Amino acid sequence: MSRPALTRPLRSEKFGLERTDPLRWRLKTDKVGRLNWAYIRDDDELKRHPQTPYEKHVLGLETGLSEFPKAETPYDAALNGLRFFKELQLDKGLWACRYGGPMFLLIGVIAAHYLTKTPVPEEWKIEIIRYLTNSAHPIDGGWGLHSEDKSTVFGTACNYVVIRLLGMPPDHPVAVKARTTLHKFGGAVGCPHWGKVFLSILNLYEWDGVNPVPPDLWVLPDWVPVHPGKWWVHCRQVYLPMGYLYSEKVKAPLDPLLESLRSELYTTPYDSIDFSKHRNNVSEIDIYYPHTKILNFVNSAMVICEKFFRPDWLKKKAKDVVVDLIRKENQNSDFLCVGPINNVLNAIVVFCEEGPDSKNFLRHKERFADFMYISEEGMLMMGTNGVQCWDTSFALQTICTIGAGDLPEFRETVKKGLEFLDNSQFTENCVPGSYRDNRLGCWPFSTKDQGYTVSDCTAEALKAVLMVQKLPHVETLISDERIYPAIDVLLSLQNRGSFSPGSFASYEKIRGPPLLELLNPAEVFGNIMVEYPYVECSDSVVIGLSYFRDHSSYRRDEVVRAINDAVAYIKSEQDVNGGWYGSWGICFTYAAMFAIEALSYQGEVYANSEVVRKGCHFLAKRQEADGGWGESYRSCETLTYVPHEQSQVVNTAWACLALMLAEYPDVEVIKRGIRLIMSRQQPNGEWKQEGIEGVFNRSCMIEYPNYKFYFPIKALGMFAKKYSNASL
Repeated sequence: MSRPALTRPLRSEKFGLERTDPLRWRLKTDKVGRLNWAYIRDDDELKRHPQTPYEKHVLGLETGLSEFPKAETPYDAALNGLRFFKELQLDKGLWACRYGGPMFLLIGVIAAHYLTKTPVPEEWKIEIIRYLTNSAHPIDGGWGLHSEDKSTVFGTACNYVVIRLLGMPPDHPVAVKARTTLHKFGGAVGCPHWGKVFLSILNLYEWDGVNPVPPDLWVLPDWVPVHPGKWWVHCRQVYLPMGYLYSEKVKAPLDPLLESLRSELYTTPYDSIDFSKHRNNVSEIDIYYPHTKILNFVNSAMVICEKFFRPDWLKKKAKDVVVDLIRKENQNSDFLCVGPINNVLNAIVVFCEEGPDSKNFLRHKERFADFMYISEEGMLMMGTNGVQCWDTSFALQTICTIGAGDLPEFRETVKKGLEFLDNSQFTENCVPGSYRDNRLGCWPFSTKDQGYTVSDCTAEALKAVLMVQKLPHVETLISDERIYPAIDVLLSLQNRGSFSPGSFASYEKIRGPPLLELLNPAEVFGNIMVEYPYVECSDSVVIGLSYFRDHSSYRRDEVVRAINDAVAYIKSEQDVNGGWYGSWGICFTYAAMFAIEALSYQGEVYANSEVVRKGCHFLAKRQEADGGWGESYRSCETLTYVPHEQSQVVNTAWACLALMLAEYPDVEVIKRGIRLIMSRQQPNGEWKQEGIEGVFNRSCMIEYPNYKFYFPIKALGMFAKKYSNASL
């Protein structure tokens, strides 16, 4: 189960590790939500820009915000929570958060710095070492795939390399403990594929021991079923630069530090290891998605072809195609890329192709900071450049849902939030030939600069815009004419083939056959090769289109058909127990909230829908003795509901919202959950961080720290409006 929660004093303090002055950190942003943490050494600048409540909050400092008398009613508790949460809004209208959790990201940005001889800022070195020390497993000192995971070879090998490259000596107790655990697992030869790639880039592993990543696939005609253009966007964009690096056998020059690391990472001398025999050696503790027989056959065949049958002209052509696509990805995303892994790999490719002084490489270096986030525990690397648009959309929806948008104290909050969504809408499509769908009129998950729209992000932003612009005191910033292109894109994203018709995937329609998953090479992630239908994405699109259906007659018949077909898909995905599997949040409670909300907008509630009744019974049966709900991330891995060790505020809010939207007749069940949420509220209106909230690819958890604010606030406010605001 989950590793123990963060305890104080932090382990970094016990070891006497250096810490930067937390009073000198400032979060700089712009109108499209860029987040850059800067360490300010100039005292005059510090005085000109005092720390905001948000900066103090994430750094573990006293915020100085007001405390309130203990709330007696749900609505008082909701308003107290909202009063705290509005103080975390940044001046450009967005809400920021540390989108941490994955523990395999830092190796990429540090490898990119090391290979390109780019100095790592001193404050980064100090705080990354602190973060890795504080996030190491308290028993064995290793690291896992994510921050709540057991220790694995992947996490331990990669982060051991990071602390050593950043200056921690090999005899430091943190390094010794991690190295002992790594050796217990058999050493770094048991790293999964991505780990082997990063170690090879750093000359700490041999490319002969890496299963093939052939860039030649990009030369195939587009109609070929295995063409990478048909893969899921994260998969194809990671393996795009990875293919270049594999083909060119890019590696850092060997130096004394790397020589030392070669002797530390393995249980036998480096020169005695036949790395080619370790291509398929993946530690049992790491493996989540084992190789298929067909993948092993294809890998072996590609090794032979590469050695004996690959002509130079094909290698050069593949390289040219890959470099061109990398440049298009950089142009479409202003060098942020779809995520941090391909961001750093693209940067290395640009460095190899254009040199250290090229404009493009320099822009890549600037963008590294967009993924780095400071916290009380230290500096981490985020899963994207943030969650800005997603969080802001839900925050605005919450304010409107509970009726707080009309209250004078929240009007400026709403106004600034709408302005941010206004600035975040895409105003152009991608570069032709980059294997990207239309995005004009849509919204991103993080920022407009990042360049990627997601079906549910556009739908939730659309809902937020329509809700906010109905408030009498709010000026209409986003006209219907600007919304119509978003509707066009949403309609175009609905899957209409034989595989899950009516559903919505994440970034794009399903392009490739699910059989491609037989070639999944990542070993630690599931469902990465192609787009898949997702209940939550389909739910959100139904919700957004339902709001639009009631607002406008634009493409009315097509909108209604899209809603009806998506609803049919949602119903078909309910399991025999009445639950829905959540692919982006933990897990069944998360998906139930979205599914029941989508159905409720079609008039389907407990009284008239067997599907909704089954969903409600699924949730009610899993209520804990204290009135709350608590679901473990293990649900995501096992595809079955696994209870958490204790009730979680976020899971409880999701369950209560689902039951309220369903008009579940046993109000006492909901009331007990509301009491649990109120009992965990702090005097200043906040809720403390509990278990991790999100997930991707079934096996890797990721943080959504703002979920503990707007979902409980929404649940409290909805209960007060729907039932009673009497004292509980």
